[in-house]
Amino acid sequence: MTKLMTSTEIPQLHPNLGDHTKRVIIERFDLDGIDTFEDYVIKEQRVKFFLNGVKFLSVMCIAKYQDAHIVGFLLSEAVIKSLYDVKSLKVSEDGLSVYVDADISQEGYDNLFKEKTLTSGCCIGVTGNAEELFKCSFVSTDYTLSADEALKTMRDFSKPSELFDNTGCVHKARLVLEDGSFFEAEDIGRHNAIDKVVGLATLSKKNIERSVLYASGRLSMEMVVKCVMHKIPIVISKAAVTFQGIKAANEHGITLVGFARGNKMNLYTHSARIGV
Repeated sequence: MTKLMTSTEIPQLHPNLGDHTKRVIIERFDLDGIDTFEDYVIKEQRVKFFLNGVKFLSVMCIAKYQDAHIVGFLLSEAVIKSLYDVKSLKVSEDGLSVYVDADISQEGYDNLFKEKTLTSGCCIGVTGNAEELFKCSFVSTDYTLSADEALKTMRDFSKPSELFDNTGCVHKARLVLEDGSFFEAEDIGRHNAIDKVVGLATLSKKNIERSVLYASGRLSMEMVVKCVMHKIPIVISKAAVTFQGIKAANEHGITLVGFARGNKMNLYTHSARIGV
């Protein structure tokens, strides 16, 4: 039976993991018998989002880059249009509450409280604006990427992080800008990871309309929605895509790439942006 251990019982051998993991004693079974040993498990936490003094959402996530997370989420849901709409941004001392004062789109905000779409997220995601995707304009750009560069970046991106090595329980996203610089984040939810990298780029006042998003998880419709909302023209994953993801990407000008592994990848939509 799994037993939680206190910090006085186990020394922190990996101090960088201390804020986001717990050490536990587990029993592992194989055909040779049962062994008891210590292991890491991820520590998801409930982070509360406040907008203009009102709590509008609680998110189960890794409590890291919380300021970027809320900015990326509000942009993804069309509640704000840019960083210039944000008047103030503050994270509580315990890291579990984030406060934003901003000029908002009332329509986008109201959509958060209408009938929700339960997404195919790895940790159940909910979006209020999935149905609003089809009001978005076509993502049109001359930005291109070579296949060699895409696969090279994916190979580097796919290297396990220390957090994944120790828990096996996080998704990762990397947003690579035209100049080669990038923002990267991990979370238990693939949606959260994308919101975080978009938020990090936005807080750094970077233009992401000529960028590539690399993702560790499957590319379903709601993942494509985020790219459309942010006008990110190319999204690449080492995992699969869904039919609705392909349909949304095709209709809205997103280059969708899946199963990017080793020296191969599948191009599903708008493949002209990927050069040989």
